[in-house]
Amino acid sequence: MFLTAEQQAMADGEQGEAVAAAMRILVRYGEIMDAEGLVEVASAAGANIYGPRHAVPLGTDDPRALFNRFSLNTDAPLESPGTRVHSCQLIGPMDRETPEVQDMPRAAVDRVEASQAYLEGLGVSLLNTCTPYQVGFLPTLGDHCAWMESSAVVFINSVIGARTNTEGRESAAASMLTGLTPNAGLHLDVNRRADVRVRVRTPMSDTFAWNVLGYWLGAAVEDDAVPVLDGIDTVPDLVQLKQLGAAAASSGDTELFHIPGVTPECASVEQVLVDGAAEVTFGPDELRQTVERLNVTRTGDDVDFVMIGCPHASYEQLQQVAAMVDGRRLSPDVALWVFTPSALRERARQEGLLATIERSGARVLSDTCPAIGQFLPKGTRRFATDSAKQVHYLPAIMGVEGAFATTAQCVAAAVDGRLPS
Repeated sequence: MFLTAEQQAMADGEQGEAVAAAMRILVRYGEIMDAEGLVEVASAAGANIYGPRHAVPLGTDDPRALFNRFSLNTDAPLESPGTRVHSCQLIGPMDRETPEVQDMPRAAVDRVEASQAYLEGLGVSLLNTCTPYQVGFLPTLGDHCAWMESSAVVFINSVIGARTNTEGRESAAASMLTGLTPNAGLHLDVNRRADVRVRVRTPMSDTFAWNVLGYWLGAAVEDDAVPVLDGIDTVPDLVQLKQLGAAAASSGDTELFHIPGVTPECASVEQVLVDGAAEVTFGPDELRQTVERLNVTRTGDDVDFVMIGCPHASYEQLQQVAAMVDGRRLSPDVALWVFTPSALRERARQEGLLATIERSGARVLSDTCPAIGQFLPKGTRRFATDSAKQVHYLPAIMGVEGAFATTAQCVAAAVDGRLPS
C-alpha cells in the first residue's frame, strides 16, 4: 500500500510511538481492504469508554493501559499525543447524570469516569450517543470519515452523503490519532452505486413502517450490497430515515441506501443503479411477515418495561412522548425509559419538556442504553419498544421477551400495563 512521505514518517515513529502503532493498524487494515493508499478524514467517532468488564482481561483499571491494549493493540506504555481530527465518543456504558438507575457500585462508576477523563484529555468529545449527528457532530456531503456504530454509519453515508466504512474500536482510534483511514470500501465512488433495486409496494405511512422496511431490507439484501428504494410514496423525515438505517444495519450489514429525491447522491434510480442489479419487492406480505419476525420472542401483551429511543431519540421524539404522557400516570408495574443524547435532555430540562415526561413517572436517560449498558428495571420479563433495532438485540443480550409496536402503543402499554389489542 502506498504511503506518502509524511505518512511513512508517521509509521516510522517520527511523531511518537502511539502514532506509529496507529499507523501499523491502518496499514494492516488497508492491506486487508486492498486499499491503494490512505485518505484524510474530517472526523472520527468511536473511541470506547472502558468500564469494569474491559478491565478484567488485563487486570488493570489504568485508562492509558486499557486504551493502548484495546485501541492500539499494544501492551507498551505509550503516551498518546491527542486527537488529530474532530473526534467523539459514541454511546457508553453509563448514564453520567444518574448512574444509580443502573445499580452500579461506586467503584465501577469511578472506573468509567476515569476512562472518560482520559479520553477527554486526548481531545475526544464525550458526546456518549449513538446519534452524534443530532447534537452538532455533523459531517458534510463528501466528507471522508472514520465512524463506528452501525446506525450512525448508515445515516451519515446515506442521509448526509459523507463517506465511511463501519469502523472498529482499533481503526477508529487509529484514525483519531492520525487523521487517516484506508481509501477503500465506501470511500470510493464505484462502491457507492446501487446493486439492488427494491420495489416498495406498500404505503410508508409512519415511522413504524419505516422500521419494518429497514429490518426486512437488512435481511433481504446481501451483506455489503447497496440498495436503492424505488416506489416510495412519501418523503420520510429524519427520524424515519434514522430508524430505517438502524433497523437495516441490525438485521444485516447495510451501510448505505439511496432514495430518489431524498438522499443526496440519488436524483433518480437510473443515476445510481448499476447494470445487472438484483431486484426485490417489499409489499404488504413482507411487511406483515417482518412484524411477526420482530415479535418472535413475544408470548403475551403484558409488559414490565417500555423503552423508547433507539437510536437515541430526537427532540421531536421527546416532544411526541411528552404530548402522549401529559396529564397521565404510568402503571405502577411498568417502567418507561426514554433515551436521548445528554445535550437534548438538557434542552428538554430547560424548556420544561423533561418535567412533563417525568411527572408521568417516566425517566429520560442519556449516554447509554439497555443493550450497551446491559441493564433493565428489576423484574423485567417482557418489554415493549418502537425500535426494530432494540427488539432485535435486547432479548438476546438480556434474556427477556420483546414486543415491537408503535410509539403510541408503547406509551399506552406503559400507562395500562399491557399493549393494546
